[in-house]
Amino acid sequence: MTADTAQSLARLAAERVDHRFKGLPPDADGLTVAELAGQRRNLFTGGFATPVLALSAERLEHNLKLMETYAARHGLAFAPHGKTSMAPQLFQRQIEYGAWGITLAVPHQVRVARAFGTRRVFLANELVDGAALRWIAAELDADPDFALVCYVDSVRGVELMDAALRDAGATRPVDVVVELAAGEGARTGVRTETECAAVADAVAGTWTLRLVGVAGYEGEVPKADTERVTAWLRRLVALAADFDKAGRFAGLDEIVVSAGGSAWFDAVAEVFAGVPELSLPVLKLLRSGAYVSHDDGHYRKLTPFNRVPEEGALEPAFRLWTQVVSRPSAEQAFVNAGKRDAAYDLDLPFAQVIRRDGAERPATGVSVTALSDQHAWLTTTPEADLEVGDWVGLGLSHPCTSFDKWQLIPVAEADGTVVDYVRTFF
Repeated sequence: MTADTAQSLARLAAERVDHRFKGLPPDADGLTVAELAGQRRNLFTGGFATPVLALSAERLEHNLKLMETYAARHGLAFAPHGKTSMAPQLFQRQIEYGAWGITLAVPHQVRVARAFGTRRVFLANELVDGAALRWIAAELDADPDFALVCYVDSVRGVELMDAALRDAGATRPVDVVVELAAGEGARTGVRTETECAAVADAVAGTWTLRLVGVAGYEGEVPKADTERVTAWLRRLVALAADFDKAGRFAGLDEIVVSAGGSAWFDAVAEVFAGVPELSLPVLKLLRSGAYVSHDDGHYRKLTPFNRVPEEGALEPAFRLWTQVVSRPSAEQAFVNAGKRDAAYDLDLPFAQVIRRDGAERPATGVSVTALSDQHAWLTTTPEADLEVGDWVGLGLSHPCTSFDKWQLIPVAEADGTVVDYVRTFF
């Protein structure tokens, strides 16, 4: 960790706790985050108010170690997608666990990362905003240790980037990779290899941009399965080889070939293992990001570790603690967390455990059927033992829309001891 990064993170620890942060103990107002963490309060008896989102300290550590080991085993560099958490403390922990850098999606996120000392950023989007490009140019010119790689996916985009950077008086070129689309009807990216070559030619015609490789996102392959994803990844590798053969990477130290969301990184590892020998070393850059907290829904069903269990297993690290505030019938109950608190864009939360009088048991016969703004609707079967006042722990799906609802998240050990707090910036 650099001195600047340590100083920036220390400022987070010095921030005062107050009404801005949901779920934290009301009697902690005025304490610094470091002071509150030092008290090691218990999540269940230390004054925390429901709803409150917590990260498991043990599972967070497990997931960080597992992906570090996975990337090293497969010869991959790792730039996890930071947009999942937007938490500089987690960025730093990922870097400490071997990450090459952090992947981000929009300029605001890059500003957050830079404010906390992140040295390497992969920007997985074409950047054509003039104001943002002026800021990027200034950052690159001011800090020779700052490295940024950005998508390009159109000749028009290259023209806009070039004009903005020239107007900004940039002295360092912005490194770019041509984004290969995941197929017709997919999200962003260049659709054909011929068009990819045209974009690369446009980059070569500027001095403000430097082509350093190719990239894309296999999670957008239409009707994705192992065969389709593998076929697209092979196209990506072939595109890098074709560009290299054409001399497009002359003068570089390495060639970037990048892919990897959180659903198909096993396919990425397999195909990237077969990258042919090129004229320069290849930086095989994996970008999976949702592994930090993992989840109890979307990614738990899709994780590559389900397909290759011998590689290990990620563990869901989030739990949203809520409280039963209404039990209007034997078949229905309501807890005090809703759309403002829980991810719901892919799957509803999952009722996992019930706490009463310090005892915890499975949430047998309890299921979440709908969310209102501040309530979750629970359906209960006859075997459900649920009363007003009980705490209900919910598992969440899709961490990408869990972190953004909580600005300061307690990190709790298995016995409920809160040992840290994670600050997010969305």
